Amino acid sequence: MSYHLFEVYGIELEYMLVNSASMKVNPIVDKLLTRKHGSLTSDVENGKIEWSNELVAHVVELKTNGPTANLDQLDELFAENVREVNALLKEFNTKLLPTAAHPLMDPEKEMQLWQHNYSRIYTLYNRIFDCRGHGWSNVQSMHVNLPFSGDAEFEKLHAAVRILLPVIPGLSASSPIFEGKYTGFKDTRMHVYKTNQKEIPEMTGKVIPERLFSKQEYYSGIFEPINKAIKPHDTENILDHHFLNSRGAIARFDRGAIEIRVIDLQECSGADIAIAVLIIEALKLLVSEELVSLEDQKKWSENDLFDIFNEVIIAAEASIIQNAAFADIFDLQPGSSVKDIWRRIYSLVKENISEKHRNSIEFLLKNGSLSTRILKSLGEDPSEEEIIRLYQELANCLEENRFFEA
Repeated sequence: MSYHLFEVYGIELEYMLVNSASMKVNPIVDKLLTRKHGSLTSDVENGKIEWSNELVAHVVELKTNGPTANLDQLDELFAENVREVNALLKEFNTKLLPTAAHPLMDPEKEMQLWQHNYSRIYTLYNRIFDCRGHGWSNVQSMHVNLPFSGDAEFEKLHAAVRILLPVIPGLSASSPIFEGKYTGFKDTRMHVYKTNQKEIPEMTGKVIPERLFSKQEYYSGIFEPINKAIKPHDTENILDHHFLNSRGAIARFDRGAIEIRVIDLQECSGADIAIAVLIIEALKLLVSEELVSLEDQKKWSENDLFDIFNEVIIAAEASIIQNAAFADIFDLQPGSSVKDIWRRIYSLVKENISEKHRNSIEFLLKNGSLSTRILKSLGEDPSEEEIIRLYQELANCLEENRFFEA
């Protein structure tokens, strides 16, 4: 069934399993799914939410079980599922950890691939890319799926998504620490994401998708080069180009949707869904052409947008926009911050947002990204004990569906 623009949504949230005391990653998603289902499976339908495995054995994905039109109750639905997962994990002395990256994980030593269904695909990925790096085994995100029907709707949605992608990490950055050290990036997940498939650069491109606005253009500009590049590695023909395309937003023509992938996971589902709501409203605004015409949106090259994105993953909401034409889209001057952009967008769309999500968004706009709050709480050069203590608190925020205050 095909849906029209903004008719329904699909949300996916990825969580790590960690030891409740030591906070070390625990690769037992198979035990969790077996405990829930009664026998080993790679996915479990739990009413309106589905649970499934990921590439690595310590990450579980919770996602809407099919498209949904109702975002207002979604954070509570996810929160109920989080609590159920945690209750099942208790006997294994394990719990879910939020945020986009484990602050202490050593993926060289701790990464274990999922060994069950789809393991042939994961093994092939590991052979080509060596999935022990942070960019493969220490990254948790929220994916937002947005529908389109036909080329005319794809053109509008893809143009709008490309414009918004560079500033999304200014709202969602939550990965400032790798291996116990500050990385210098508030969104380190997206920093490693840029290069984790460097062996086959056609797969990620410049993260910002190319200027392609029809199905035919997309196939010839993205899918065909990917298929050609992967062929020498995929001798058994088991990889699908939809699965291989790793840009920050990917077109899924097989299900009539664009999937946005640049959003770091937050500390609780209330924060995740509030960010999803604001992104969706921002995209509606761009699609309406109220801020900038479709023709002008389509003119932006991926290189210029990537330059902005590259700055934003460093300082998140504090990044300064030097590109005058980009600032002008939002009626701002060059030298404005990414926080100014999101405040401007919010001022234009807040009437369309429920009070619950408005309160959450206003908290984020006032207190900053989760990375900013984590860094503020820890101060300079924190010890491993201090980091563990803070991430224990973030795990509590997840369980209780509440925001983390620095």
